[in-house]
Amino acid sequence: MSASVSLAMTHFATFAKEVDEDKVTPGVLGFIVFAAMALAVWVLMKSMSKHMGKVDFKETPDPEAGSGEPSAEPRARQS
Repeated sequence: MSASVSLAMTHFATFAKEVDEDKVTPGVLGFIVFAAMALAVWVLMKSMSKHMGKVDFKETPDPEAGSGEPSAEPRARQS
């Protein structure tokens, strides 16, 4: 590890009494990435909620189902 990296590590880890070279932690960059991803998910959920509010879920009645009599033959499911 170079001297500049070691000096930077001591400035970032001022609260740690001893920096363990073998221990890997997410650090500030990991928190920033996680916070950005959480913010992106929140914005996407708000947008989806707004768009889902615009959707009309009312179905048009099926003209064949209005006869009231069940058919003897099962119909194939249409997709």
